[in-house]
Amino acid sequence: MASKPHPPLMKKHSQTDLVSRLKTRKILGVGGEDDDGEVHRSKISQMLGNEIKFSVREPIGLRVWILISAVAFTVMALMALVFPNQLYEVVFEEELSTTSISIRLYGGALLSLALIMWNGLYTAEKVIIQWTLLSEACYFAVQFLVTSITLVEIGTMPNAAVLLLLSRVLFLVVTLVYYYHLGRRPKKI
Repeated sequence: MASKPHPPLMKKHSQTDLVSRLKTRKILGVGGEDDDGEVHRSKISQMLGNEIKFSVREPIGLRVWILISAVAFTVMALMALVFPNQLYEVVFEEELSTTSISIRLYGGALLSLALIMWNGLYTAEKVIIQWTLLSEACYFAVQFLVTSITLVEIGTMPNAAVLLLLSRVLFLVVTLVYYYHLGRRPKKI
């Protein structure tokens, strides 16, 4: 009996076989759109979540606002640390009668907030940016209250202090608007 020789075995390369790859991705549940319309490239990104979608929905001017805030906080912190008496005199139009350590501590706190702002500028994570904006809003609200109470205690309303109060209200509103828009869920179409 003569047996027919079998043809040589051919290895199937599933990496190059498009149909096989698509079937594998379908079984794993990757490559297609999920309920939110997001396309996951791997099971890991599907499980961990993907923050790339956030960069598309970022409010207009948010990064510019955070940059302006970071620069302003840094400049004010350095002024409070280096020239505490002059900073107090500009705002309240009277000479600082006590020690300048409280103004320097204020500068240190501002410098800490400035570092948070600089970190928020370079991150892509939505939660970090939200906390950055929330800490900025809390600062503006507290500064408005403290400055108002101080002005009532002093009994005068210098123009620089009124301008400071108005600017804090404006900055608080802008920061809260960005915080609100960042926290909104996008409308599904």
